[in-house]
Formats: sequence, structure tokens, C-alpha cells
Amino acid sequence: MPYQWTQTSDTETELRLWPHNSLPPRGAMVVILSVFLIGLIPLLAMLGSVVLWGLLPFLLLTVLGLWLAIQTNYRARSVFEVLTLNGTRAHLVHHTPGNRAQEWSCNRYWARPEMHKKGGPVPHYVTLIGDGREVEIGAFLSEDERITLYDDLVERLRA
Repeated sequence: MPYQWTQTSDTETELRLWPHNSLPPRGAMVVILSVFLIGLIPLLAMLGSVVLWGLLPFLLLTVLGLWLAIQTNYRARSVFEVLTLNGTRAHLVHHTPGNRAQEWSCNRYWARPEMHKKGGPVPHYVTLIGDGREVEIGAFLSEDERITLYDDLVERLRA
């Protein structure tokens, strides 16, 4: 589950959420190397021919494009959220790559989670409502993870 509850002190609980990482960096390098090696197989027949130099740039562009796509995906997945609950306050910080952190805070008594089963940007969209604002939480999680997160938030905010 790409989120974790931590008891940071006697009165404070922290929820840390992050996107699922299905392709670790080592796996990405294996994929890139495999694409390069498999792309070399047809070029072996062209060894000693001028055609090799015409096809080689396309293979290199393919490998470069794959590498750039994976790096862009890693950068986009570096987003994470931290929800801190203490005796009186609920404080959410949303960290995105390259931008400053977005913060939301309200009285814990008035904070309540809400699930939008339809009509949100994703199915079972989870938001926190309080202090006159509604903020999303865990939009990068899978549908099942958002359902579980909603149940956890209801339980923790009422405790």
C-alpha cells in the first residue's frame, strides 16, 4: 500500500502518501538495455553496409526517447502528500516536483473526508473538507487504495 500511518508523538499522527512505483530504476535500465540489444539484432545483417549508418540513428533515437519517457515518468511520480493529525489540527501538505508545496490546515473537529464515487477526475475521488475549502488527497492512488484510504481517514479523524 503506497501510504503509511506513523505515530510521531503521543498526540500526533502522520499519514504519508506516495504513488506506486512499478518500475524501479534498475528495472528501467534493464528495459532500456533490452530494447537496445533487441534493436541491434536486425542491424547485424547490415554490418559492412552503408544501410547500417542509415538505420542506426533511428535505433538510438528510439532508445533515447524511451529513456526520456522513463525519466519524465520518474519526475512526475516524485509527488507525495503528508497529512498530520494532532489533537486540534489537521494539516495537509502536497509536494509536487518543481513547485512549492501546497498546504491546507483546519480544525480537526471540522475536517471530514468525502468520497466522490462519480464526477471526480478519478473514480472514488477522495477529498478533505474543512475551513471552507475542499482539497484532494491521494488522487494518484489506485481505485482500491483510495477506497481503503477513505475508510482509514474516516476512522482516524473520528478517533
